[in-house]
Amino acid sequence: MHVHILGICGTFMGGIAALARAAGHEVTGCDRNVYPPMSTQLRKLEIDIHEGVDAAQLDVAPDCVVVGNVMSRGVEVVEAMLDRGLPYLSGPQWLAENVLQGRHVFAVAGTHGKTTTASMLAWILEDAGHAPGFLIGGVPANFGESARFGNSEYFVVEADEYDTAFFDKRAKFVHYRPKTVILNNLEYDHADIYRDVDAILWQFHQLLRTVPGGGRVISNGADENLRKLLDMGCWTPVETFGTRGKSDWTAHFADKVERRISLRDPGGRSAETRWQIGGLYNLENALAAVAASASAGVTLEQAVDAMSRFEGVKRRMERTATVADIAIYDDFAHHPTAIRKTIASVRSRYPGHRVVVAIEPRSNTMKLGVHNDAIADSLKGADLVWMYRPQGMGEEFAAALSSLGAKIRVFGDYDQLVSDMSARVLSGDQVVFMSNGGFGSARQTLTAMLQRTRGS
Repeated sequence: MHVHILGICGTFMGGIAALARAAGHEVTGCDRNVYPPMSTQLRKLEIDIHEGVDAAQLDVAPDCVVVGNVMSRGVEVVEAMLDRGLPYLSGPQWLAENVLQGRHVFAVAGTHGKTTTASMLAWILEDAGHAPGFLIGGVPANFGESARFGNSEYFVVEADEYDTAFFDKRAKFVHYRPKTVILNNLEYDHADIYRDVDAILWQFHQLLRTVPGGGRVISNGADENLRKLLDMGCWTPVETFGTRGKSDWTAHFADKVERRISLRDPGGRSAETRWQIGGLYNLENALAAVAASASAGVTLEQAVDAMSRFEGVKRRMERTATVADIAIYDDFAHHPTAIRKTIASVRSRYPGHRVVVAIEPRSNTMKLGVHNDAIADSLKGADLVWMYRPQGMGEEFAAALSSLGAKIRVFGDYDQLVSDMSARVLSGDQVVFMSNGGFGSARQTLTAMLQRTRGS
């Protein structure tokens, strides 16, 4: 079968392409912007990518068109697809019908931590010999790829609550029919499609309606919105996890610098290990992944031991360079809660060092001003902050940052921001670039500039 994918260079749709190729299909696709790393990954799989959204690409008459949610009515290729009567479906629907059917699906849902938790869970299952399939919105370092078909009944999917396609406004995750669900947390986000947190709660409720009674729900016991969600109706056994208070699964750091972790299961058994990452939020992610892996028969000792070999995820506090004892990180944090937790983690892991943040607010929710009241508070734990201000950000955004005083510097030009940073960062600084986009290659530019001026 020839599958043509619209919006193929997105992480999710690129993963769909890789899975379709692994299943033996001929795969092609298009996107407005074709760029690495996804374009490189796809070409290694011998997948032809058409740059642009013109109608001519459909002249080959594919057997099926898979439509990404970046596509909308009025786009030339979409209109041609409809006019020609070509068979089409969304990425989540294709995944459900062609990959997930008949498998034990682990769905990792929540506002924060989905990518890291899904990566941890996939690695635990892999380390235990289960050879799982997975589709993750990032690249786990242990695998070096964002998607794999797998050789077992188990499949891990990052379960996104964003809408499915222009013709299907349900959340993506309602298609997946999971047997085991992780609910990491739930906050207001995606203001471009959800009017309030209650609208998001309703979508999560639809997810819970699909989980069988013989399955398992792993829920963050400290999250008030998740408690509200479960009160709306849940027909599946629930196990809670948390690092504070009473939960079925618990965890804590076994040292002050977050190098050792200790986890306890509902039966009171515990296991401890040294790991390579840090942060209380990552400890919560690890605890959720360990709890979920029990659905596949993985013991606590096996799962915790696997975490000692978990290498992290690309763009999730990924240390990309160290120049003149200045550590530079790439991080995906773009919601105030994630920003605050990331800064706190770096502060705990590297006591006595300055935590320096460069941030690019580019999510639709941030641009709509929804997080204006929270953004300054989330950044106050940093010693210095460089903020890139995109065009169109209103005066309310600037006013929201005023409480940060002299510690924040705002620029509307990437090169000016990097030049200012290069003059002010000091040896020992932990420099974190935060963006869910490319940040104008500012991180790479700063790294090159420091290498020229201060040596390696």
